[in-house]
Amino acid sequence: MILSDTIIKKRILDGDLVLDPYNEASQQPASYDLRAAETTVLIHGTCTLVPSLEWVELPADVAATLRCRSSFGRRGVLIGGGFVDPGFRGQLTLCLVNMGSEDVVVEKEERIVQIIMQTVAGGDRLYEGRYQDSRGAVANRDGGVI
Repeated sequence: MILSDTIIKKRILDGDLVLDPYNEASQQPASYDLRAAETTVLIHGTCTLVPSLEWVELPADVAATLRCRSSFGRRGVLIGGGFVDPGFRGQLTLCLVNMGSEDVVVEKEERIVQIIMQTVAGGDRLYEGRYQDSRGAVANRDGGVI
């Protein structure tokens, strides 16, 4: 089941789901628009790592999918990756690929990616990977940049 805006807000108030800083203008009926933590230029033909402004903490019964907002998709921006396991906490590293013919500027605090949260039935494992408690854009496992 995808979490509605009502459930997202209630779970944030209850303290078991964190989107900080929360922005009411980013709340959609069945998703939340994550914002860019910094101004970044997405060079056409390349992948750029952009940290989310929001610190995200998912409880054990919630996972999330990331999708580019359609306004960026129309300009050729796609997201690589895009799944967040239960128990993750930190800023999300958004792997944005600009397949358009021109560079795209992403302004600090601009809404860029939707996070769609859904319930996980019967799960008992939490994320414990190397990206736990991430701050800023985190490079790939080899330590390099895409």
